[in-house]
Amino acid sequence: MVRIVVGLSGASGAIYGLRLLERLHHVEEVETHLIVTRPAEKTLYQETGKTLNQIKALASTWHSNEEIGATVASGSFLTGGMVIAPCSIRTMSAIAAGLADNLLVRTADVTLKERRPLILMVRETPLHLGHLRTMVSLAEMGAILAPPMPAFYNRPSTLEEIVDSNVERVLDLLSIRLPDAQRWSGC
Repeated sequence: MVRIVVGLSGASGAIYGLRLLERLHHVEEVETHLIVTRPAEKTLYQETGKTLNQIKALASTWHSNEEIGATVASGSFLTGGMVIAPCSIRTMSAIAAGLADNLLVRTADVTLKERRPLILMVRETPLHLGHLRTMVSLAEMGAILAPPMPAFYNRPSTLEEIVDSNVERVLDLLSIRLPDAQRWSGC
């Protein structure tokens, strides 16, 4: 059994976190631990019509972002990594600065210090120099920056196919292979 922490912050793109949880919900050997910020809860509802309770039902365990002493905030709580999808610029910046003042940022900080995969699906465009420097800083710390960018080689015909393509790439980074993942088979 592998534990994966899934965080949602308030950036647009709540569908990525939702779809990640939906895909992991059906993988028996994965236990998910969910953290949702208050802005993420609002964005989730605005963009998908889903409530916090509906998304909590997809996770094995839910942790309040205010619960700074939750299990996931300890390095002794073994996980296979953490994904923040979507990751706001505010959350990205707080992680880079080590401002572990809430459970989401504290858990990301612990993930980095324990040298476990931390994948940030940063949702912002265009990026200014400050954003880019923050991303470089996080990459130097060991974070994986995976902004959701559509791939078109598989000729997606729906928004769900575009979202799934990004989610599948993130799961690959965690060494979670979905049997129905779309893969490039060459020309």
